[in-house]
Amino acid sequence: MGFVGRHQEQQVLAELLAGVRDGRSGTVVVVGEPGTGKTSLLDRVAASCPDVRVVPVAGVEPEMCLGYAALHRLLRPWLPGVDGLPGPQREALRTAFGHTAGGGADRYLVGMATLTLLAGASTLEPLLCVIDDAQWLDRESADALAFVARRLHAEPIGLLFATRHDGPALVGGLPTLALPGLPDDDARHLLAATVTGRLDGAVAATIVAGTGGNPLALTELARTLTPGQLAGMVPLPTPLPVGVRLETHFRQRIRPLPAETRSLLLLVAAAPPGNPSLLWRAAGHLGIAPDHADRALAEGLLTPALDFRHPLIRSAVYRGADAAGRRAAHAALAAAYDPVLDPDRHAWHRAQATIGLDEQVAAQLEQASERARARGGHAEQAAFLSRAAELSPDPRAQAARLVAAARAHLVLGDPDAAGRMLDRAEPGLDRPVPRALARRARATAETYAGRYAAAPAILSEAAASIAGEEPELARRMMFEAMQAVLITDDHATMLALARSARGAAPGRATYADLFLTGCATRMTGDYTGAVPLLRAALDALAGDDDLAEDGPPLAVISVLAADDLWDEQAGRRVWRRLEEYDRRSGALGTLRTTLAVGVAWELRAGRFDAAEALQDESADLSRVVGPPVLGGVERIELLAWRGRADEVRALAAGATALDGLVRNSVAVLEISLGRYPEALAVLRPSLEHDKPGAATRSLHEIVEAGLRGGDHQAAKAALVRLEERAPVSGTPWGLGLLARCRALMADDDQAEPLYRESIELLDRTRIRTELARSHLLYGEWLRRRRRRADARAELRTAHDMFTRMGAAAFADRARVELLATGERPRARDDRADRDLTPQERQVAGLAAGGATNSEIAARLFLSTSTVEYHLTRVFRKLGITSRRKLAAALSSDAFSAR
Repeated sequence: MGFVGRHQEQQVLAELLAGVRDGRSGTVVVVGEPGTGKTSLLDRVAASCPDVRVVPVAGVEPEMCLGYAALHRLLRPWLPGVDGLPGPQREALRTAFGHTAGGGADRYLVGMATLTLLAGASTLEPLLCVIDDAQWLDRESADALAFVARRLHAEPIGLLFATRHDGPALVGGLPTLALPGLPDDDARHLLAATVTGRLDGAVAATIVAGTGGNPLALTELARTLTPGQLAGMVPLPTPLPVGVRLETHFRQRIRPLPAETRSLLLLVAAAPPGNPSLLWRAAGHLGIAPDHADRALAEGLLTPALDFRHPLIRSAVYRGADAAGRRAAHAALAAAYDPVLDPDRHAWHRAQATIGLDEQVAAQLEQASERARARGGHAEQAAFLSRAAELSPDPRAQAARLVAAARAHLVLGDPDAAGRMLDRAEPGLDRPVPRALARRARATAETYAGRYAAAPAILSEAAASIAGEEPELARRMMFEAMQAVLITDDHATMLALARSARGAAPGRATYADLFLTGCATRMTGDYTGAVPLLRAALDALAGDDDLAEDGPPLAVISVLAADDLWDEQAGRRVWRRLEEYDRRSGALGTLRTTLAVGVAWELRAGRFDAAEALQDESADLSRVVGPPVLGGVERIELLAWRGRADEVRALAAGATALDGLVRNSVAVLEISLGRYPEALAVLRPSLEHDKPGAATRSLHEIVEAGLRGGDHQAAKAALVRLEERAPVSGTPWGLGLLARCRALMADDDQAEPLYRESIELLDRTRIRTELARSHLLYGEWLRRRRRRADARAELRTAHDMFTRMGAAAFADRARVELLATGERPRARDDRADRDLTPQERQVAGLAAGGATNSEIAARLFLSTSTVEYHLTRVFRKLGITSRRKLAAALSSDAFSAR
């Protein structure tokens, strides 16, 4: 019987193949209910491309808990080439597959290693990776393959997934192809081709309607009905025996088989595919002879390769078996696995074969979970630990395993599953340290779920409960509580935490302890005492050789500390250190936050295009690793500097977190537009709460907004605070802002030298936005005193700086002032690079800074082919022919190497 219908779907997949043959990557996820013909469609596509290497792999339901199982099968042909991978990718893949012991394979580095292997293989021949039953992929394999699908661009590689509607989250953002039931005409054609005798037209219409055109249901029903029923001479059963109940149908076909054949089918369902020697060893433990496969072959349930004719049969066999039968199959498989060569599968099958409580099996499973964690198989680790907890006779051991399982779920970004594990663990947490560790995991789950305000209190309470027993762990929890409270707007909790942290016994001089003590000192009102502690913390973080981001992203607290000190050099140094670490280690989740901090430093330097490039990269990473890290307000500061009022106000109205960033961004916008009362209104809470970082950043804004908006009391209060702190910090940035604010508040005969001092100090920094504002304010002051020639020089400088940056509202404010002096400023030239896509701008900027294609690929988590493709398009758009001309063609320093 030939393939029937699916002409449009075949055309879509033919276009995918045509692109692969032409060197263009492509991905399609075929989505449909069981039996709609996903596997048949994939097989037909695979058979239609003899000039393309087809690499098939399928998810297997009993292996869903075994991390990287499917990926290992897919990459088996190219594993001898692992030694040629870049170092971090090589070690990640080796660790993931258990070839070497490691500290845990980062799943995104595993994904990057997969991309590199496939890209290298595709230079020899085009590839089509066909992944069937993706709903049954293990989580780690699914994540790696989804990563590859989202990073492919200019390689002759196609990825073709097939999954059910309730399949994995990997389909999000990928092109999908829905596969419904066949149209009526095609369904009748398929049914007629299946039936050997006469088929009555009315009967055919009834069958097509009753099955919804589901191809498998049609063909299986044709096997079930008698010739008389098909010919319309005998009434059809009501309801029809298939329809959506295909698994039930297959179970009914399996039930009459001999017991030994049913047992063999259950072994096939529970075993990994493609390993007949394992299967027959397990069958031998059950006393099943090979000839018991004959009936299953004759019934069309098994293929000669001892695999199921359709994936639904595997599901029907496994789910339809009784509990005792499944335990017997798993016991036979456990006996067939060598506990030394394959201890994890041995442990898993032994656990599945165990009923009741058994500490020996639970301990073996816990050991397997540690090996899974070391491979980076956190979903596997969670499954092993959850089952170990079910087998644990000791409530304390059970609780500890559930808490560990919760932590594994948190690594996977699943706070709901973690919460369920922690709820189950609660009765066995009767000692302080285990209970505190569980509370720590609970705080992380709250943060991941977007409930930031709950975490500080949970962590500080947990820390207090173990301060006498585990002081170092308690201090670490207090540090994490401090990180959490600094991104909330809970003033009372912040002060309570600060008092607790300052009263706790001092720890070692690690960056965490220095930050904790420094922030606590600062929050309790001792800015002078906090400065050396925070500065030492930044220095320690920048120089830490054993850096590990194992809690909230360190970039957040580092930028808040640097802002509080007006210390741009330390802040930028730490940011680059963290960015380098996150990129090298493949920590893409924390890299997004680090990039957001980098945006702030680039904006201050007036490098708005570079800031936008970082934001574009962060958005690109979010398509790989999950929703935006800052709750949707990532671009608010850049938009504020660019004067995009409607967008800024819309983002501010919907913001739920990181209030300091939102407040300061809105204030910058309102000041640039001359709306001083509005700016002051949004900044008042910062003055009142005096939160580290955000409050200090707002002091100079409050002075300007208060003075120009008529609230001299607020302006004076902010100036007093600036005068107390800027000299203690002693940086040109802080002192330059102080001089400017003093000039704003000074009498006319005292203001001018202060403006000049501000410009001289800020010119020694990379804070070009504030330097331009000092020129603007000085020029406005000069114009009001009718010193037009002097005013023009300052205003022209401010206008040129703001225009080059792209600070539209501030540039317009300078333009209006220049017009009042009688000068007409130059219009801004259009930039050629505006036509570049975000990723093209990233690649172009790095290439202009001297990075090689391989270095760019590693930095941006792309393949070298994709980098080459983007550069070719950049050259064409910019009208250049070599890398040497890139920097000039980009027309600003926004893309130069950092």
